[in-house]
Amino acid sequence: MIRSMTGFAALTRDDGQASIGVTIRSVNHRYLDVQVRIPQGLSSLETGLRGLIQRRISRGRVELAVSVQSRQVLAPEVELNEELVRRLAGAVERARALGFVEGALGPGDLLKLPMAVLIREPAPDAASAAAGDVRAAVEAAVIAAVTELDAMRAGEGAHLKADLDRRRAVLAALVERIAAAAEEGRAGIVERLTNRVAELAASLDVDQGAIAQEIVRTAARSDISEETVRFRAHLAQWASLLEGDEPCGRKLDFLLQEMNREVNTIGSKADGPEISALIVEAKAELEKAREQVQNVE
Repeated sequence: MIRSMTGFAALTRDDGQASIGVTIRSVNHRYLDVQVRIPQGLSSLETGLRGLIQRRISRGRVELAVSVQSRQVLAPEVELNEELVRRLAGAVERARALGFVEGALGPGDLLKLPMAVLIREPAPDAASAAAGDVRAAVEAAVIAAVTELDAMRAGEGAHLKADLDRRRAVLAALVERIAAAAEEGRAGIVERLTNRVAELAASLDVDQGAIAQEIVRTAARSDISEETVRFRAHLAQWASLLEGDEPCGRKLDFLLQEMNREVNTIGSKADGPEISALIVEAKAELEKAREQVQNVE
């Protein structure tokens, strides 16, 4: 089963202690590029979450965002910068001795002094992440989101496969038409050369054996049987990749490049009134298929 590289999933889980939100999206990319945004308190989970995604997805740019909102009422954190306050108190005492200030250093003064007292609002997500069950809930939510994303990618992949199957059938028919037209053109070359030689032989002394060999060599230069055999082999491999279980986007892209080279070679060798139009049609189908393959994992 082939998969698309594009998909989206979002879910919210509430375990009583915290509300967990997970959003994951994937878009086309030449390789696998995983971007993870999680609360600072969950940073230790990042490596594991990346590994989880890498085991399920092999190609595409994947963006994972996790949010955690605690249900707990948390007290603010207050920290006294003791060394700074000690130095400030010493400076005030020296100023008082010199008569510059009066009165003692009070609590209100400390609050006015930058960096003397630090009051921090605790991050709910960081506090929640300290609990092991919240971490487990986050991992379970991410697994569920990745599964949902994978299902969406597989569903879109089925549509991509149907389209690629149709294009493969069109190309299979085209290569047979090209082969038939090229054979007809090759036979035409032999006939024209033979008739021309017969006309010249009536008035010139020519070596009929040498002329016959030259006609054969000329006709052989327009023989495309080697290219058509390889093209058919590529079509068979195309079908095999679409039916396989492994990600095949990059292999298909390479295969289509090889098929395009075969068509170019056929176009330069084959002769016949229909060849040019058939070559243009085949190249157009290959380009459409290659554009579609850019969406395949």
